[in-house]
Amino acid sequence: MPRYFFNTRIGDELIDDPEGEELRNPDRAWEVARAMILELIKTEGADGVLLNAVIEVTDDAGEIVLEFPFAEALIELPDASVTRH
Repeated sequence: MPRYFFNTRIGDELIDDPEGEELRNPDRAWEVARAMILELIKTEGADGVLLNAVIEVTDDAGEIVLEFPFAEALIELPDASVTRH
């Protein structure tokens, strides 16, 4: 399984994730990044600096797989389990 690193960029500062996490694909990395952001906002509060932060998810080669803005994590997702007729 590929390893993804969840580095946090707050302004000009980059906080590296030295360990990363093995996940099955980039979609799962997106889910983990969103959960991390929501937990951080829950514990630290949603101030302007934090809402402007971004999680940069990189692969083993250091390439950015996705950038997840903290503010984007607050957008409610439609319930995918709702059946429409």
